[in-house]
Amino acid sequence: MNNTENKNGKNGIDTNSIKLAQTASYNKLKQNNSDWAAKRVAEDPEFFTNLAKGQSPEVLWIGCSDSRVPANEVTGTKPGEVFVHRNIANVCVHSDMNMLSVLDYAVNVLKVKHVIIAGHYGCGGVAAALSNKQFGIIDNWLRHIKDVYRLHANELDRITDEKAKVNRLVELNVTEQVYNICKTSIIQNAWMERHDLEVHGWVVDISTGLIKDLGVSNSNPRSLGYVYEFDNVETAAAH
Repeated sequence: MNNTENKNGKNGIDTNSIKLAQTASYNKLKQNNSDWAAKRVAEDPEFFTNLAKGQSPEVLWIGCSDSRVPANEVTGTKPGEVFVHRNIANVCVHSDMNMLSVLDYAVNVLKVKHVIIAGHYGCGGVAAALSNKQFGIIDNWLRHIKDVYRLHANELDRITDEKAKVNRLVELNVTEQVYNICKTSIIQNAWMERHDLEVHGWVVDISTGLIKDLGVSNSNPRSLGYVYEFDNVETAAAH
């Protein structure tokens, strides 16, 4: 082993500097937490005492995992006011038990009044779905967005600007996920019992911080189509 490898590690990489930077970035998170908690207590000495008593959010946010679109920051809400589920490209599919469990708890236990599907312009997941490249295991997830493209290919293929095409698919993807959520038995059964539950579709413009309401809000199953609209639960006919 030469002196460079002995000092810096293989291929001349300065492993000591990397480790120091890693430690510094990790310690910064802990310090930020301490500063945040102290600021909250200074503003309201009972903040954490009250927060620990429970939560009663009126909103379920189903958004993208992108680090630039945190639900509380975007909506200007405090801890305890928004229940959150996030995944790549804010996809809502009926085989995702994680999402369904969150939805069920939010709707039937927390009794949220608004379910917001929130995408964002410039979404990397949506852009990846528009390509024919392989990315790994995520390809199986992106296929759901490719299905959205298939449904709207006539419109999307007429858009020549790539950025505009991605952003339009972002909007269409949010719209389809709104309908997917509305098609669940969780939402439809809640609608049979309640009149204060709505599902909305938003897109966040990261360049301005503002949201665009896509105007696809729904508070009943009548717009879903006959085969999607559930009646009361009954046993399926024997085949």
